[in-house]
Amino acid sequence: MSLNVLHPGQSKGLYHAENAQEDFLVLAGECVLIVEGQERTLRPWDLFHCPAWTEHVVVGAGNGPCVVLAVGSRVQPLEIRFPVNDAALRRGAGTTEELTSSRDAWPLLGFHDGAYRPGDLP
Repeated sequence: MSLNVLHPGQSKGLYHAENAQEDFLVLAGECVLIVEGQERTLRPWDLFHCPAWTEHVVVGAGNGPCVVLAVGSRVQPLEIRFPVNDAALRRGAGTTEELTSSRDAWPLLGFHDGAYRPGDLP
């Protein structure tokens, strides 16, 4: 479970599909859900149930921050893929080549593998 505050244009990650189901509940603000390549605007109290292997990403939209509660099942081992999608690329939440590992996607999200480095925290 995670509570995410997304500013307009900020994504919760990269467009992806995984072998676990997730649910997203918008608590405040507005966001765009890109699901199976199509964009859907979500507003407060909109809920999106995402079955396993559904391609998706949530991106902040509107005039201010959006608050999204994300709840999901976790299966082991977690399998994930990051497909190429034009709508996600336009929103800054996609990759230009398909990836099959979170570790490969980390650099695109600004994460790194390894110990803390000076300057990692704002």
